[in-house]
Parts: sequence; C-alpha cells; structure tokens
Amino acid sequence: MRVVCLAAHPDDETIGAGGTLLKHRAAGDEISLVVATVAFEPHWSADEVSHKRDECLAAADILGISDVRFLEFRTMHLNTLPAIELNACVAAALADLKPDIVYAPPCDDLNRDHAVLCEAALVTTRATDLKHMPTLYSYEIPTTTRYNVPGRWQPNTYVDVSPVFERKLLAMSQYRTELRELPHPRSLDGLRCLARERGLFIGCEYAETHMLIRQVR
Repeated sequence: MRVVCLAAHPDDETIGAGGTLLKHRAAGDEISLVVATVAFEPHWSADEVSHKRDECLAAADILGISDVRFLEFRTMHLNTLPAIELNACVAAALADLKPDIVYAPPCDDLNRDHAVLCEAALVTTRATDLKHMPTLYSYEIPTTTRYNVPGRWQPNTYVDVSPVFERKLLAMSQYRTELRELPHPRSLDGLRCLARERGLFIGCEYAETHMLIRQVR
C-alpha cells in the first residue's frame, strides 16, 4: 500500500500523524512525505533556515518515510498563491506517487497554510484528477487546530499508537528549532498529554485522531 502525507511545514507530519505513519511502516506500507513550505529570512534566522530541512529528513528517517519531497513555497504564504499554482504542484506529486491513502493537514485551522493545503488535497484527490482515487484523512495539529473557532474539523478516526509512541517522540525531538517547553502544546510533554487524552477515548495508552473525509475500498 502507498501512503502519502502532505505537510504544510516540516514537523506537521510528526505532530499530526507520526504514530499512524509508524504503524503503516510496520505493516510494510510505502510512505512518502510532501512538504509544501520552507522557512525564510528575516522571519527566521539563517541558522534556523539552514537546519529545518535536515531536521525534517532526520525525523522522516525515524518514521520510516522512504521519500521526502519539498515544494519550497514560502511559509505562511500559501494563502497568497493562486490556487491553481499550489494545486498543480500537489497534483503532480500525487500523480507520480499514486497513493492509496493520503493524510492532509486540518481543513479548519488557525494556521492558514494548513487549511489551504487541505483544500488542495480535496481538489487533487478527486476522481477527475487521479485515475486512482485515494482514501483521504485530515490529521490533527493541536498547536493550531484547537485554537480555531470550532468548525468542520472533527475527529472520527482513532488510531492506537501506544506501541510506537516513544518512537514518534524520538522523531519529534529531531525538530530542535520547533520544540517548545511545557505548557506549550508543541513540546514533547504536550504531545504526550494529547495522546493520553485521545487514548482515553478508545481505552488505550496513546492515540492519534484523524478526520476521515473520503474512504475508498
């Protein structure tokens, strides 16, 4: 099975779907990551910019992601692009990768990059654009999804990630330029707290949640 994770920024894939991707890898699935944006000066320091790609590749290696692609749009600028430009790049990647399952960022999210990339996923996974229509999920990014006005994004799929959760945290620990301290949700302890809360809902130690948008059997 081929799995593609779309990430607006490096670290989205680990925060939102790291455990799920590890379970796919354990099942023998092929996983690819498409990262839409890159940081740039002066909003980020030259040191941060130079390290973010290496951090992403190190995390991807831990998650068992065999193929990482960078579209290199400017971070926090996806909403300024003509939709046709972003859609064309995402469509080209998906046409090449031919996924059975796609994971996309949240459709309703305080971070516009996340929402815009999800919209691109909705467009480019239609049967009119791909010969093989994949199942589509939207994952949760607690640092921004929970701060938005409640809307369309609602968890309806729970994945028990207990056996692989420590490895997810190991992957996240590669993102030294992104990690924060508790009580920030983008901290290792913050991710553990969320996963425990999600796990309580289905009776396991740790879980990730996704919104199933379209299932193809």
